[in-house]
Parts: sequence; C-alpha cells; structure tokens
Amino acid sequence: MHALSSLRWKIALTTTAVCCMVAAALGILVHNVVAAQIVGEVRKDAGAALEHALSHYEYGTTHGDVNIVLDPPQLPRPLRDLVARGDTGSMVGAYDGKPVMWGAAPADKQALAVWIPFEGTRDRLRDIDTAILASAVLAAGVVALAGLFLADRISRRLATTAAVARRISAGDLDARVAFPTRADDRRRGRRSRDRDEVRDVAQALDLMAASLQERLEAEKRFTADVAHELRTPLTGSLAAAALLPEGRPKEMINGRLKALHLLTEDLLEISRLESGVEQADLARVELGRAVERAVAGAGPAVSVRVIRDAAVLTDRRRLDRILTNLLVNAHKHGRPPIEVTVEGPVVTVRDHGPGYPPELIEQGPQRFRTGDPGRGRGHGLGLTIVAGQAAVLEIALSFANAPDGGASTTLRLPVGRLPEGS
Repeated sequence: MHALSSLRWKIALTTTAVCCMVAAALGILVHNVVAAQIVGEVRKDAGAALEHALSHYEYGTTHGDVNIVLDPPQLPRPLRDLVARGDTGSMVGAYDGKPVMWGAAPADKQALAVWIPFEGTRDRLRDIDTAILASAVLAAGVVALAGLFLADRISRRLATTAAVARRISAGDLDARVAFPTRADDRRRGRRSRDRDEVRDVAQALDLMAASLQERLEAEKRFTADVAHELRTPLTGSLAAAALLPEGRPKEMINGRLKALHLLTEDLLEISRLESGVEQADLARVELGRAVERAVAGAGPAVSVRVIRDAAVLTDRRRLDRILTNLLVNAHKHGRPPIEVTVEGPVVTVRDHGPGYPPELIEQGPQRFRTGDPGRGRGHGLGLTIVAGQAAVLEIALSFANAPDGGASTTLRLPVGRLPEGS
C-alpha cells in the first residue's frame, strides 16, 4: 500500500488511466465510423438487390434467386411494420438461424423481401474490434511504461532533493543537490529544457544552503573576533579592579567583570567547537567513578547513584565540562533535588524544576536563547557548549522532561577499544 501511494506510482497510474480513457473514446469512435461504413455498404447491396427484385416482380417475371422471398415469416417485426406503412427499409435479422441483412418493400400489400448473408460482415466487425482493443492495450502499456519511467526519474530527483534538505536541517551545510544547470547542459552540448521545476527547486535549495552557510560562517567569525578582542581588556579590567579598596562597589564590579569574562570564554569555546578543530584525548575511564569526582563539588543538593558501572572511551576534561554545565543549568533554572544516575554507559542528569521548554527538546540548545522565565526554564551558552562537547566525544545527547516533572538530560557514551598506539 505504501509503494502504491508513492509519487511515481501515482503519476504512472494517472497516466495509464488517462491513456485508457482516451483509447476507449477513440476505440468507440473508430468502431462506430467503421461499422457505419461497412454496414452501409451491406445496406447498399441489399437496396440494389431489392430494386432488382421489385423490377422483376412488377413485370411478372420469375427470378431464380433463393434470397428473394414474398412476405417471409422470419422478416423482423419492425421492418414488417415499416413496409405495412408503405415504406422501404433494411435491418439486420436472422434467416434459418443465420445473421442476414434484410431489405423489404411493399408489393401488392405484401412484403417483398431480400436478404444478404451478414455473418461475414459480423466477423469482420469483430476482427476490427479485436484489433482496436489490442491496439488500445498496447498503447496503454507503452504509455504506462513511459509514465513509470518519467515518474521514477522525477521521484528519484525529488527524493535526492529531500535527502539533501534533511542533511542541511541536521547541520550538514556543505550538502548540495548539484543538479546540472542550463549552462552546464549547453557546455555539454545538450539541449536545455525550457522549464524544469524539479531542477528549479533543487537550485533554490542549493542557493539557500549556500546563503545560510555564508551567514553562519560570518556569524561564527564575528563571535570569535569579538570574544578574542574582549579577552585582553577584560583581563586588564579584572587586574585593575583588584586594586580597588574593599567594599560593595569592588564586589559589584568584580562580579560583573567575572560574569563578562566567563561569557567571553564561553564564546571562544563555542567558536572552537563550531570550527571543527577540537580533538578529543580519549582514554579508558571508569564512568561511575569519573561522574562522582565531577559532581563532588556541586553541593549537597546533587546526589549520584551508580546502578551499574561501565568502562567507556572519553575525554575526562571534556566530560567534566559537560557535567559541570548541566549541573550549573539545573541549579540556575531547576529546583532540587538534582539527581545524577549512571547505568552502564548512560548518564542521566535531572532536576525537579519546570522542565525544558518545548523548542529546546525539539530543536536542541540555541545560543543566547533564554526562553520565557514565566513559562519554563531557559537555556543559553551552557547547553550549547554541552551539545558541542558531546559531538566531539561522539556522545548521544537527548533532552526531555520527566513524567513527574523536571528536566532530564541523557548522555550515552561510546563503548569500545582504544585505537592501536593510544
């Protein structure tokens, strides 16, 4: 059922149905024209024979033909009534169980009739109908195959375009459909089609991806440049603030400068992660013990439960960064208790706050988006860094809301052997 509902089959079946309807209409038209012509010739012969018989009957001469009879009982009733009204006519009927063409005219208040065998004509009409039907079936088959070929070509091109669109939506901005353009066709000596809607859609998708890639690259460069330029003056400002006299003003200035310094460091880290230059220093790690050490300084509101320990391949420093950001996010936007669970290679961090907003669960963390505090927890650079570091470590990361409330983040770490020489 799914195969028959695809675009290629819809186009092929529609083309075949239209072809069958056209073939049926043309077949009926041809049948009617040819049948009228053939039957008209037989009627003409019957009329000539009837005139010949009437001339013999008028002069009282005898005629030896056996197909001329006077008032035959097998004359069709409609033709007999026509003769009774004084008219002459002809129609197909039967004589001794065989199909004949009757011709009749009034003669002394009787019906003088002639008949001509019609069985050969009927066989001829049947042969013509068979030829018309065979031609229609052959035409429908050829059109169906051509429609299926064309539909398969269109469907494959659309499927390629859709696959590239999915890759772009998944973050692969280098993906392109790259169908030949009209200029490519001219360079290769091919005749360029006037209109190709599928190619137009593919080219529009490629242009959109290229434009999006350029904008994102420009945004990344701008973010990295701003963060790099801010780093030096912020370091100097922090050093200068340390020389201020103790008091509330110094605390406020130091607090703001440290927050701005952390933001700058986060932006630089995100820029490095998005550039793809980060490389993980993998090592075999006992996951339960590593998580306990990473969470040790998070405070009494955080509990760690190791259901089943496992040895995983990961970068301890990057894993600590991920867990620290998740716990900071839980403290800032959630509510205690905060629970960290280790079950094999899977680590789950959850709190009992309002939960993640729907757009984070559906789209993942976005930079600088903090959400509506009145409607649920927000997210900013911290979770963006979590997603970037998880990608470097090849950790499967998922965000969800627990059934009984609270945000839940699941990390599934890769398990395997270290490469040779590690």
